[in-house]
This record gives sequence, structure tokens and C-alpha cells, in this order.
Amino acid sequence: MHSAKEHTIHSMNRAVKIGIAGTSTALLALGGFGAYNVVQAMSSGAAGDRDSEATRGFDPAAVSAEPPSDAKAVKQARVFLEGWSKQQLNKAADNTDASAAAGSALRGYRDGLHLKSLAFKGVASAGPSTVTAGATKVTFTVTAHVASGTWTYPSALAVRQSTNGRLAVHWNNSVLYPGLTDDQSLTAGKLPDGASTAKVVASDGKTDLAGFPSLHDIAATIRKNGTPTGGSAGTGVAVVGADGAGIKTLKVFIKGKAAVIKTTIDADFQAVAETAVTDTHLRGKPAGTVALDWKTGHILAIAHTGADGDIAVNGIKSPGSTVKIITSAALFDRVGLTPNSPAPCTDSLMANSQLFHNDPGVRPNAASTIAQAFMVSCNTAFIKDGFRYLVHDGNASALHDEAVNVFGMGSWSIGGGVATTDPSIPVDAQGGDQAAQFIGQGRVTATPLFMASVAATVRNAGFKQPVILPGQHQQTAPEAISARTAGYLQSMMRSVATYGTAAPRLAGLAGVGAKTGTAEEGDHTNGWLTAYNSRIAVAALVEGGSTGVDSAGYVVRHLLSGS
Repeated sequence: MHSAKEHTIHSMNRAVKIGIAGTSTALLALGGFGAYNVVQAMSSGAAGDRDSEATRGFDPAAVSAEPPSDAKAVKQARVFLEGWSKQQLNKAADNTDASAAAGSALRGYRDGLHLKSLAFKGVASAGPSTVTAGATKVTFTVTAHVASGTWTYPSALAVRQSTNGRLAVHWNNSVLYPGLTDDQSLTAGKLPDGASTAKVVASDGKTDLAGFPSLHDIAATIRKNGTPTGGSAGTGVAVVGADGAGIKTLKVFIKGKAAVIKTTIDADFQAVAETAVTDTHLRGKPAGTVALDWKTGHILAIAHTGADGDIAVNGIKSPGSTVKIITSAALFDRVGLTPNSPAPCTDSLMANSQLFHNDPGVRPNAASTIAQAFMVSCNTAFIKDGFRYLVHDGNASALHDEAVNVFGMGSWSIGGGVATTDPSIPVDAQGGDQAAQFIGQGRVTATPLFMASVAATVRNAGFKQPVILPGQHQQTAPEAISARTAGYLQSMMRSVATYGTAAPRLAGLAGVGAKTGTAEEGDHTNGWLTAYNSRIAVAALVEGGSTGVDSAGYVVRHLLSGS
């Protein structure tokens, strides 16, 4: 006779045994590798692990060169997979040739994926392994119920045998997922940073800058250094490194929205610029161009060709006669001259024992004014006036001071970690360089970025430092360009575009002011042109260009016509 209490306990024990028996039957019906509830496994896993054989006799120091038979390899794989599916991880690990490493990795798999259940199917031999010597490859399909979804993928392992005939699964992290290295792990749920990257986009908020050939490297730099906004992380499965940073997304359950880093680039202008630097008139010569919004300093386009990198922002070359904009400004601001002041244009001129000539086609004009010399780009006129009025007792720093104080020349950060090369007008020019600087030769150097900014300063009647990220800090110039000087320069640059050296390319375009430049470099010349219209300021450089108008002029016309 049993008491009522004893009868109740007996009934409960019988119910538990029936439940266990029922679960076992279900697992067997699925071939021994059915989905196994990990919560249940973690509560009963310790007992299951204690039931595994801690020592199976496999000797990793005496591995046979003969792979085990297909049947033996599959049987050994099934023992390992059964322990893994039931989350009897010590038992599974003991069936490998590196139980400590395997146990740690299997626990990391469970925890990193927030594993709910695990099942295997299609366990089959694939013959001798081509990766692990003396092993037989066994393939299988994994179905893992993880955080946020279900993940199914093919995998494989290798089974080796020692010389005493004992078998073991050869352990490495690729058993967990093909190609997974020892310093990597898996995670599921919210995709980690690095598994998907922010997009660097144009000012429209959607056009990916990486799609433009000239901006590929710039976009990569901004992506690395910029601050993404918006976006939402997706969910799925990813590979992460030892530092937890995402390496690769393996499965997406819910697609996230990429964060973006918005730039000042105008997608339409950029497309025009990419075409402009490949204009057939250039005959494949390296070219670079930059377009700015002259009101804000925002960089609207950067494009370049050639094998020497981005010459649009780093092509540091003598800018030739485009510097006559700054020379004229210095004559107006520091001497009080006007566009009607005399500037005789002679065939040649000796200055500091160096002989200077004009470009071919420039006719001498003894009665020339600054405006007329500017329109035809007479070198001797600007050297004569510059040397006479701006060099005092050997001090030739006036042009440098005008460039720094009014045109903002200096060390700029356009944002996003994008490197640019600083222009230079030396403060201590000596000898022939004291004269050469006034026509953009000697030791004077600049980039299309800087020369576009010079034109922008004239049109805006004020300096706005170029930036590629909206909100980026913009340096200011110590002195504002005077309305008088800006007006003089605008009038002179309009004459260049309408009647002067830039007219062959720019005449007929409304509201355009320009200045051409041709600079000698070694055995060739470089062509320059900087200009503005009612919306943009632009500059272009063509290495090996015969003249500014017949090389850079084609590039600039594309951009002015497209604005």
C-alpha cells in the first residue's frame, strides 16, 4: 500500500519518464539530429556531458596517413553532431582532436548566435579531404534557430584516425562555418558596426560618391573619418573579429537602412566634371578640375585623370597667368592703382638679371593699361608694374601677403580627412623669382582647388574657404576684399571671357568672368583656366596643355555650360 503522497510522487516520476521517452522518439524519427531546444539542453547538458567518453584513445601525435573509410567517418561525424545538436558540448568536443579549443568555440557559437535550436541533415562522406591530410571529408547542412531568425547553411568537417584505429573530428573553426578562422566568431541579431558601412553621398542625400571614378578614394577617406547620420542596423548573422567589429554579413533577416555621410558634392555637376576631364580635345593628357559654390565655398565637383593621383586638389604646379588676378588685386589694394593705370606691354623685359618674354601672339603695346594687359595676358606688363610697385628694398612679400590676407591662402581642411596640398607664394622670393612670381612662375605653386577659390573670392566679393562637408569649419581671411577691388577684377575677368584670351571657349556664356594661364614646366607647358558664372567658380589644370584656353578651356566650358 502506498500513501497518497507516495502515489502522487510515483505518478510524477512516471510522467517525466514518458516525456523523456517521447522526446527521444521524436529525435530518432529525425535521424538523431533533430532540432534540440537549447534552453532544455543548458539545464540538462551537464548530465549529458558527464555521460560522454572523456578519453576515447585517439592519439593526435600518431595520426594515420590512411583516411578512415566513408562509413567510419560518417559514423564519427554523427556522434559529434549529435552531441552538438543536443548542446552536450563537452561530449561533442571530446569527439574532436582538440577538445579544449572545440569546447570553447562551440560555447561561443551557442552564445554568440543566441542559439535556440540546432539541427543537421544530409550527413554524407565526400571522400578524402583535399585540405586535411589523411582525413575523410564529411558534408552536412546546418539549420540553426538563432536570434531574429532561422539560418541554414552547408558545412563540412574532416575525420582523422590515429594508428590505433581510433577516430576524431579534426577541429578548427571552419567546422562552425566554412572559412571561419580561429580569431573570428559568429553573432546573430542586430548586425554589428563594420558588417555594413555608411554611404558617402552627394548633397541630394542619396547618390553614392563611390560611383564616381574621381571620388572613389575621397569617398573611402570620408567614410573612414566622417560621422554617419541616420540609418538603422539590420538583423542577421555576421562574422566578427576578436575586437567585436563586424567583418562580413552572412545572412540578413531584416535589411537595415545604411547610415549616410552627406557631402557638398552636386551629383549633376560631378557627372559633368567626370566627362569634362576626358574631353577628346585633351588627347588623354592628365587633367583636374574643381567647381565651387562661390557663395558658400561648398565644393560641388572634383574630377581628375592621370596616373599621379588627384591633381585637382593635390596637383601642385605653377599656375601661370591665373595669378595675375592676385597681382592685380595687390596693385589695387596696396598701391591704389586702377584698371586704367599704365602697364606698358613690351616684347621682353629684364628683371633682376633674368629675361622674360610674353607668350606667342601677345602684341607689344606701349600705351597698355592694367585692364588691357590682363585681357591679353601680357607678362612683361605685370612684371614691370609688380616689380616697380610691390618690391621695396629687396622685400618682395607683398604678393604673398595679398594672397594670404585677402584670398585666404594657407593650410585648409576641407573635411572628412581628405588631404589637399597647400598653395605657396614664398614670402622671401629672391633674384629672378621676385619678378616671376607676378606671372605665377618661379616658386609660386597652386592647385585647381585654390585657383577656383580665387575666382570665387572675386565673384563673391569675399573669401569662403572651400569645404566638402556641410558644417565643416571654414577659415576666414584676415582682410575682406574691398568692394572696389572686387568690382575692378570682375570687370577685367568679364573682358577676358568676352574679348580676351578665354573668349575662344567662353564667349557667349552669360555672366562669365575668367583668367587663362600657361605655365612652363621642364620641357612642356601646363594649361590653366579659372572662371565663374552666376552660380559656380571653377578652375582646371591640364598637364602638357599647349595653352590655357586650348586645354583647360574645354574643361571649364563643360562646367559653366552645365550650371
